[in-house]
Amino acid sequence: MGAPPIPSLYFFTDPDRTPNPISVARRLPAGAAIVYRHFGAANRLATARRIMACARARGLKLLVSADPELAAAVGAAGVHWPEKRLPAVIPAGLNTVSAHSWPALLRAADAGASAIILAPIFATRSAAGHAPIGLFRASQWARSVPTPVIALGGIGPNTARRLHGRGFAGLAAVDAFSA
Repeated sequence: MGAPPIPSLYFFTDPDRTPNPISVARRLPAGAAIVYRHFGAANRLATARRIMACARARGLKLLVSADPELAAAVGAAGVHWPEKRLPAVIPAGLNTVSAHSWPALLRAADAGASAIILAPIFATRSAAGHAPIGLFRASQWARSVPTPVIALGGIGPNTARRLHGRGFAGLAAVDAFSA
């Protein structure tokens, strides 16, 4: 049976930077993943259902951030866990985990994440406030763990090219899909 297949392209929603995630989802290639970060929105169930309907129609995988109940309610492929919300036991299925440091990367790998979203690789507009890890260091880290590592943070057409051959299993972005 084995582990669920890991997408190599991830679109992270953001209520401020991507207010219409459905329009972005309609442009994603089949096999890509959408990480729905609802940040406690009142309409999260309705929005998640709309995103899930689009994902099914387009052959995309939906991951719901830090909300396994919402993920189950809409039939999502799995859950994305922010670094600070990593559960003691990761449930079965597709589970990605954010990491912003070497210790967090190791914790995510040890916890059994399906894939680790390492961020930020480059400078980004994100409000998370983490300093860029840098391509060289991030590449070393990605090659040092057995878990697939996905690059996030400042990813766009020019920086995505720089990731090729650096040990990453894929890339993730917010703003790059909005253009």
